Amino acid sequence: MKKIINAPENVVNEMLEGLVAANPEKLTLIPDKRVILRKEKKDAGKVAVVTGSGSGHEPDQVFYVGKGMMDAAAAGPVFAAPTADAIYEAAKAVDNGAGVLFMVKNYTGDRGQFGMAAELCEMDGIQVRTVIADDDVAVKDSTFTAGRRGVAGAILGYKIVCAAAEEGASMDELVELANRVNANVRSMGFGLTSCTTPAKGTPTFEIGDDEMEVGVGLHGEPGRERCKLKTADEIVSYITEQCLEDLPFKEGDEVAVMVNGLGGTPLMELYIVYHIVAKILKKAGIKVFKSYVNEYCTSIDMAGCSVSLLRVDDRMKELLEYPVDIPYSVF
Repeated sequence: MKKIINAPENVVNEMLEGLVAANPEKLTLIPDKRVILRKEKKDAGKVAVVTGSGSGHEPDQVFYVGKGMMDAAAAGPVFAAPTADAIYEAAKAVDNGAGVLFMVKNYTGDRGQFGMAAELCEMDGIQVRTVIADDDVAVKDSTFTAGRRGVAGAILGYKIVCAAAEEGASMDELVELANRVNANVRSMGFGLTSCTTPAKGTPTFEIGDDEMEVGVGLHGEPGRERCKLKTADEIVSYITEQCLEDLPFKEGDEVAVMVNGLGGTPLMELYIVYHIVAKILKKAGIKVFKSYVNEYCTSIDMAGCSVSLLRVDDRMKELLEYPVDIPYSVF
C-alpha cells in the first residue's frame, strides 16, 4: 500500500483538521466528535440540515458543508458510521429553533446511529425529522444491504433540499421535497478495482485484472455480477438502461445527470461515460437539464464510476441552480 498518511488511526482527524485549516472562513470543527460545521450559521427560524457517514467517500459528506448546502456533517471512521453522540452534538450546534433535518443514506449502521441521535435530540427539545436515500438500482435486498443502498444520487438530494432550507422552507416542505427527489432518482455503478482502506492496507476484495464488478457498493459490497471487462459502450449502456427502466423514465422527461467517479478514475474516462449516457438519453427522447461529471461520492481509490438520473420538476430545477459556497465547488 502506498498512501500519504501517518498512522492509519489518525487519517480521519488529520483530514478534517486539514479541511478546516484550508477553509477557516467557511468551516469549524468539533475535533473530539469529528464534526464539521459551517462557520456562518443560518438565520434564526430556518431548518438546519445535517448528514454524516463513514469516511472514505470524500467529498461526501464533510466537503458538502457550507452556505447553500449542509449545516453540519459527522464523519465516522473509514467505512463506519459516526457515533450517535457526534451526530447529536452536530444537531445541537446548528439548531436555530426550527428543527434539524437528518439526511441519511440507507445503510444499517448509519440509520441506527442517526436514529439514536434523533432520540437524544428529542430529549433535549430539538425537533428532528429523518429522510432516507436509497437510489441504487443494483440491489433491492441481500445479505449486504437493508434494501436499496444510498449512493451518489443522494448528493442531488442534498443539493436540492439544502437550497430549499437556505431559502427558508418549512420542515414539512423539506421532508416532502427530499422524498420526492428520492422517488425520482436512480443510480447504478461498476468497479474495475478494489479499494484499499488505510487500516487494512490491502485490497478490500480480490478482483481479476480482466474482471469488473457490476453494481458494486460504495464499500466494495458485491453487486449484481462479477464479469469479464466490457467496453465503455457495453457497460455504460447497461447501467444507464437499468436506471431508465427502473423508474421508469420516459420520452419527454427532463433529467439531471450525474457521472460520479469512485476515486480512481480519470476525468478522461468519466467524460467518455457521459458521452455515452448523453447519446442514450437523446435516443430515448429525454432532455438533459443539467449535468454533473466529477467525483461526488467515492470509495477511497476504487476505479470505476456510477451514473445517476434524476427526473426533475420546475422546483427541483430552481434549487439545483441555487448558489453554494463549499470547499468542494463542483455544483
